[in-house]
Parts: sequence; C-alpha cells; structure tokens
Amino acid sequence: MVKSILPVVLKGASVKKGGVQIIGPLDMQLLEAGCTVVIGPNGAGKTTLLRLLHGLERLKSGSVTWNAPRPEINARQSFVFQTPVVMRRSVRENIAYPLILRGSSRKKALTEADRWAENVGLKAHGHQDANALSGGEKQKLALARALITRPEVLFLDEPSTNLDGASTLEIENLIRSARNSGTRIIMATHDFGQARRLGDEIVFIHHGRICEQASTDMFFNTPQTAEARAFVDGDILL
Repeated sequence: MVKSILPVVLKGASVKKGGVQIIGPLDMQLLEAGCTVVIGPNGAGKTTLLRLLHGLERLKSGSVTWNAPRPEINARQSFVFQTPVVMRRSVRENIAYPLILRGSSRKKALTEADRWAENVGLKAHGHQDANALSGGEKQKLALARALITRPEVLFLDEPSTNLDGASTLEIENLIRSARNSGTRIIMATHDFGQARRLGDEIVFIHHGRICEQASTDMFFNTPQTAEARAFVDGDILL
C-alpha cells in the first residue's frame, strides 16, 4: 500500500505580504479522509490558506508539515481555482495536459482525457476550443483536468461561484464522487448550503485566524465561539 501524504499539520503558520500579515499564526491538522470546507467572511484568508497548504504561498513563520517529501506532495495533489485556467487548446487537450506533463504518451493521455470528458458531461465538446465553453463547462473541464491524475488531495477554491443551480449541482456531484472514490477534498466556499451538503468538517476563519474547526453538524448547530455564532446567524463580522 502506498503511504499517504496526509495528515498535514500547521504549527504557528503565517503568511505576510507587503509587511501585512494575511493569515496566521495558524495551528491545524487535516487527517486522511473526507471533505473539509473552509468558510469565513470575504477577505478572511480562505484562499490564502488553501494556497499555503498547496505550496503556492511562502511561509513567513511557523511550519506546514505533510507526511511525505515535497516532490511527492506536489505530484499527488491538484488545485482548481475560482476562475478556471483554460489553455488555448481543445477541451480534450486541456484535460490531457497533466498526464503529458507527467510523461504519458499523447495518444494514451488523450484516450484518458476522452474518458474524463465523458465523466463530466463534456464528451460532445471534446474537439471544441476550450475558451468557447460556458462558465459551468469550464469549471467541469478544470475538475476533470485536476482529477485525471487521480490526486490524493484536491483543493477547490469557490468551485461554483457565479454558476446557476443546475451547474452547481453538477459540480457538487463531481466533488462528491471524487470524495467517495477516496480523494481528500479541501475546499473554500461562501455558500452555507454547499458547506452543509458536502462538508464532513468545517474550518471557520476570520481575520486570518482559525476561530473554529468542528464537524459540519456541530459547527452549524452548536457553534462554540461568538464569531462563529454570529457568522452562522448571518450577522456582519467586523
């Protein structure tokens, strides 16, 4: 059995930009299974936290410790950004790209990309210019491209922002399927309903600090901090 890259442990972790502390110090541990949803007000530091875990942000202080060396961590995780990154290629070539980067033959990568395009409902668009897709379709492409490498950990930053209900449901079904297949999900969302539907646990962040980390039911039904109670009640946090 391949050793997991999880858990990941943050100890006193902080990120500064231009001399301003964006997040931290943070102490947190994420275990090997399930879906963790990061929520909090706009500007709380949700995206920065995901980027820090993924390795896209540089630590100012503290530590982020995975259960594997950095090259292995990088190879076994994927990140889907809030605004999908789409290359000037066909849909199938976009999806195949990570496999080609990893040394797969073009033929094999495209065959696998066709399978994933069908999985996410983009089979009919395989040879189409990816930039011609709708917003929801681009998000599905980004998910397929992230999942084609069968990552152990998948980061998602607001995966259904500005999508209609039908597209949101399709995206959530893909996320749920990935989780059920064993992929560890760590995602940020502003949508309470989505957090309840997908999350096994909630990490609530405010002013760059983790105020609460609890099971989804416990967080929404019996929040333990004044900030979390106010946020769940819909109050404006300053």
